[in-house]
Amino acid sequence: MKYSDTVSSLLVPLALAGGAAMALAQYFIWFYAPVEATMGLVQKIFYLHLPLAWWGLICFFTVFCASIAFLVRKSPVMDQLAVAAAEVGLLLSTLALATGSLWARVSWNTWWTWDPRLSTALIMWFIYAGYLVLRQSIEGQRKMRMVAAVLGVVAFLNVPLVFLSARMWRSIHPAVFASEGGGLEPEMMTTVVVCVIAMGLVTAALVLMRFRQKNLQERLWNLYMYRD
Repeated sequence: MKYSDTVSSLLVPLALAGGAAMALAQYFIWFYAPVEATMGLVQKIFYLHLPLAWWGLICFFTVFCASIAFLVRKSPVMDQLAVAAAEVGLLLSTLALATGSLWARVSWNTWWTWDPRLSTALIMWFIYAGYLVLRQSIEGQRKMRMVAAVLGVVAFLNVPLVFLSARMWRSIHPAVFASEGGGLEPEMMTTVVVCVIAMGLVTAALVLMRFRQKNLQERLWNLYMYRD
């Protein structure tokens, strides 16, 4: 069975589960979680912003793992997975930066500030945007895949820095967990968990969809190149 066929059998159930979970998450956001006393309803952006940011980082970790696997096995499938995860990760990171700016405008009275976490996240965004641009600018599929795999490994060095930046340097970015100096009410934490799971299902569906498209594109190209 081809990889695209295997993915196809998982994609529809996963997408439906993701849609149902996102609908459930809306109930938790708007009806279950209490309204934050200081920011009011604007605080509920947090329930979208946090999952977007976390799953964006996980997508980039997937790029890292798939790139290593490609360098070891030289499998086109691993390259297809890497680029699919990079595209979805960049999308999620873009939305995370946008929702973070909306949060900052109300919380800090500015759309942007050069906070350590925001700065490292922006650098990460440019690195992976460059990764996708680089893939389109190198001639020769084999060379492109090798260079992209090396960059996919090196680019990940910035990802742990984004996650740890609020702990390593003085940051005004709000903490989520009590161990970071913050903490949430139990209802808020439950809502966070539901939203993270829902976004995870949607993210997995998007990555699998793009992976399937890349795999089918490769198969069509091979049929074209080796036709009689």
